[in-house]
Amino acid sequence: MTDLPGIVIAGASGRMGRMLLRAVVESPDARLVGAVERAGSEYIGKDAGVLIGEEDLGVTVTDDPLEAMAKAQAVIDFTSPAATVEFAALAAQARAVHVIGTTGLMPDDLAKIKAAARHAIVVRAGNMSLGVNLLTQLTKKVAAALDADFDIEIIEGHHRHKVDAPSGTALMLGEAAAEGRGVDHDEMAVRGRDGITGARERGTIGYSAIRGGDIVGEHDVLFAADGERIVLRHIATDRRIFARGALKAALWGQDKHPGEYDMVDVLGL
Repeated sequence: MTDLPGIVIAGASGRMGRMLLRAVVESPDARLVGAVERAGSEYIGKDAGVLIGEEDLGVTVTDDPLEAMAKAQAVIDFTSPAATVEFAALAAQARAVHVIGTTGLMPDDLAKIKAAARHAIVVRAGNMSLGVNLLTQLTKKVAAALDADFDIEIIEGHHRHKVDAPSGTALMLGEAAAEGRGVDHDEMAVRGRDGITGARERGTIGYSAIRGGDIVGEHDVLFAADGERIVLRHIATDRRIFARGALKAALWGQDKHPGEYDMVDVLGL
């Protein structure tokens, strides 16, 4: 067992954190060596098993990420932008694979993560599922095949608790469409419409976000022209698909050189 890659879960008490704990504990290919929570969490000092209704796992929840990562080969991180930037620097110090599922990262955050990737393996994706990453590749291919007579809209839906919009997955799809069409994403993106907006500008990539209930994740890429529409769709019904993908990324990164990677690399698409 001790020769299996040791995994630290950041944000261990969160919705995704608990699923990640479960995925690692149940995996025959990895072992849990750390569980990190924010300072002041009620779980600090308790065994991580309480988070998933298991007997003691022999791993104590801590608010000291450096201590946790010192004995790890990978950290899986679905937390917040500020925490992820901190973890990126610490994972680089520990030479641990840093798997990032955090969304809402700003350009300054991405620059700091890029700097950390000079010394460590960073796998970052807006979505860790196989299906979504296949959808991303399909989106790029369809966008490359169709000209700007086809308007592109990204429509995404998530649960009421999600704090950022558009979702990281939606942005990943929009960026794939822009790459396929050979345009600059940031110049062509239109995020939401309200009021008298005027006619749609040719070639733009639009975003719409739905928030409600317990929607796990729904993403449509709409290509709409006069007389016809093409819709590419992915619907997630179980968050465990993200946990499984993140663990796959952590294991995949064990023999890679420092740098930034994504799930397309992990899945060999």
